[in-house]
Amino acid sequence: MKIEGQIMEQEGLLEVARKMCIAARTAPKGKGLDNLVSLVLTGDEKEELAAEMQRMGEEKDVPSFVRDAANMRTAQAVVLLGTRINRLGLPSCGFCGFKDCEENRKNNGVCVFNTGDLGIAVGSAVGVAADNRVDNRIFFSAGRAAVNLKLLGQDIKIAYGIPLSVSGKNPFFDRK
Repeated sequence: MKIEGQIMEQEGLLEVARKMCIAARTAPKGKGLDNLVSLVLTGDEKEELAAEMQRMGEEKDVPSFVRDAANMRTAQAVVLLGTRINRLGLPSCGFCGFKDCEENRKNNGVCVFNTGDLGIAVGSAVGVAADNRVDNRIFFSAGRAAVNLKLLGQDIKIAYGIPLSVSGKNPFFDRK
């Protein structure tokens, strides 16, 4: 049997994306509460995300979004990770800047444990990509576009995107 390298690379890249989602899911979470949502996009769905990134960049005059959209188009896949806003109810916390979770809720605040947990999950995911030699970068712009498009669900307000590439040159390095 002969299997061309390009086919093996694409299959390997998707396997790494699967492992990234697993690493994000099993990353430590505050109070053991899991608010993580993950999704992998390829093909037309990935292009829809890139188009939204470009639209946002052009509309708001944010060149980094336009640059990131071009990078997204060179990637073979993107892993999206987001978090639900779910206050943990820890007494005497106040890390969010509010007196307690009820005051946070009344002011439409964000629980720092949700964002912290998301950061740890993203770090775990990119570690898997790096361990498997898959080029990647963390894009706030992709997460923002995914939230706009509600790709991760209506209730997800914070997300990051991690484009993945297998090529002779890392498209996410030496960017202009």
